[in-house]
Amino acid sequence: MTSERDRDALYYTLLRAREEHADLLAYREFLAEESHRLEAFAAETSARAGAVPRRLQRPTQATVKPLIEALGRRRGVIEEERRRIDERVARAQAFVEECEADLEAWGRR
Repeated sequence: MTSERDRDALYYTLLRAREEHADLLAYREFLAEESHRLEAFAAETSARAGAVPRRLQRPTQATVKPLIEALGRRRGVIEEERRRIDERVARAQAFVEECEADLEAWGRR
């Protein structure tokens, strides 16, 4: 009974490890897309501000600088995450491989 429980524990650990790896891959893709989206939005916001006379923009112009600053902070967080994500994906992949090897070794007993 215990060996069956051990096998089940190994199997479910492997499933969770694969899920974590897949989630990290999706997160890496999200980070790349979000970085590009924020960069484009900030550039467009700054560029469009010059298309309308300043006297007409007073109500909205007061929010442009805080918006650009907030986007900059978010982009900083996104870029920091992007710097770390590859290592996290590699560690998750290594753990999946370790779990697969453990389960395979258990099956040879």
